[in-house]
Amino acid sequence: MLRLVVIGLVAGTFSALFGVGGGILAVPLLVLLAGFPERAAGATSLGAIGITALAGAIFFGIRGDVDVAYAALVGIPAAGGALMGTALQQRITARALGYLFAALLVAVAVWLLLT
Repeated sequence: MLRLVVIGLVAGTFSALFGVGGGILAVPLLVLLAGFPERAAGATSLGAIGITALAGAIFFGIRGDVDVAYAALVGIPAAGGALMGTALQQRITARALGYLFAALLVAVAVWLLLT
């Protein structure tokens, strides 16, 4: 239980700092530290990030930093993408899902290092 709280604190902090946290931090931490299977970690992260995003959006909104029109322009298609990703994830083996996720993290890391 304490591990889940710590994972939430880490994911929320990095989410607010860098715009990451749900998939890039929470999923690996849930798998590695809390023993979640990859699918359950992804689903749990999506549920948790909704709460995290709402808290962050409210705080940034109070400061006047949220452009609602742009948020909707990104968020509405992202919701559709989440539905497609969930459907696709259900058709991929857990092992392949883990490898694909690791490859994504490596690709993002290399891209960030080179830009």
